[in-house]
Amino acid sequence: MRMRKKKNCGVRLEKSGELWIRKPEKLRGCWDKEFGNNNPIQIEIGCGKGMFITEMAKKYPNINFVAVEIVPDIMVLAIEKALPMGLKNIRFIISDAAMLADCFDKGEVKRIYLNFSDPWKKNKQAKRRLTHKNFLEVYKKLLNNGDGICFKTDNLKLFEFSLNSFAQENFKMSDITFDLHKSKFAEENVMTEYETRFTEQGMPIYRVCAKYIGWQDE
Repeated sequence: MRMRKKKNCGVRLEKSGELWIRKPEKLRGCWDKEFGNNNPIQIEIGCGKGMFITEMAKKYPNINFVAVEIVPDIMVLAIEKALPMGLKNIRFIISDAAMLADCFDKGEVKRIYLNFSDPWKKNKQAKRRLTHKNFLEVYKKLLNNGDGICFKTDNLKLFEFSLNSFAQENFKMSDITFDLHKSKFAEENVMTEYETRFTEQGMPIYRVCAKYIGWQDE
């Protein structure tokens, strides 16, 4: 379902102050200066309306969060959610996931969150899935060995595809669950807008953490 254009989106974005990073590529390698500290950076790719990333920023004030969204009309809603909270440890960027190595240096990102990404259900669309090997190669350029990805979805086929992708691209998987909200991981879980809706409908949520362990010759 296509997001409707938001009225005065550009004007509303300009009111976001320091939360919206207009040229994130200029911060590559120096995000610590932007945040004014050396706290670890975690990013969410596809932040939607911002429920997850703002709650994470509130819950973990000693972690810096960067929300990535490719659609300005969606991102403006997330920023407007964050603004009245007065959060100092969150920033927003408009970027395609494929271009994130232009925005972050190697090892600058400690964790990547992929929450309810578009499943791109047709086989010919597999390369567009955010857990396809091509995207995992991009994420490796941001992470150090031992850093990782947390992935949640309501789509079982995408989950199985992602498990295979992680295994093939040398990510060590842990905390795998096929029903997150009935698992031991439920208490620490922070919900997204989609997750709230799916859970209310009784749908299971699939989750895995995948740690990048690098190749032997790296």
